[in-house]
Amino acid sequence: MESILAFLNQIKKNNSKEWLDAHRTEYQAATQSFNLLVEKLIAGISGFDTSIKGLTVKDCTYRFNRDIRFSANKMPYKTHFGAFICPNGKKSGFSGYYFHIEPTDSGFLNGSMLCAGLYSPQPIVLKSIREEIYLNGDTFEKAVREAKSFVLEDEHALKNVPRGYPADFQYAEYLKIKNPSVYKRINETFLLSDTFLEKTLEAFRETVSFNAWLNKAIRYAYED
Repeated sequence: MESILAFLNQIKKNNSKEWLDAHRTEYQAATQSFNLLVEKLIAGISGFDTSIKGLTVKDCTYRFNRDIRFSANKMPYKTHFGAFICPNGKKSGFSGYYFHIEPTDSGFLNGSMLCAGLYSPQPIVLKSIREEIYLNGDTFEKAVREAKSFVLEDEHALKNVPRGYPADFQYAEYLKIKNPSVYKRINETFLLSDTFLEKTLEAFRETVSFNAWLNKAIRYAYED
């Protein structure tokens, strides 16, 4: 973990092709360490969520190069490593477990965190999730509460209840959510702990019901 954090802190300050070319060894060491960690996470999570069994590191990780074609930020590289462990891999559209390492105030998520759920789902999926909340809001709330050390992401929530739903609905606040996910901020002390892996898996175990609930709604979206 030390090599990962050291590299990310350096690329945060020296985000250029010239610097990375001169420090290719550090980049490769950090990437290898992160990939080994993702292997352990896949193995550990599959012990309590069989839906992700058989995934490879490549199924769950992302390119380090940024796509700067349409961005005002022209830094060529990310300042974080992330892995999304979900059924059928990161491009499947299913809900899953996201592990993110990033130095504080780097500008993306502004720090390391554990997440579960979906980010920016397709409209057909979000519609299905909202319909399922309207029919079974109590079970959604139960799944959220089971993720007891996580916080529900509502920063980008709608100000009003979506059209077609009553404003006085008991679970109206859940209908406003645009990114159905929960997150847990973690710091360097957590990352460097001797029990880091165990604590991470223990936290993700809290979100099994949350992911299962969302994935049921996602399957409904594509069955209709």
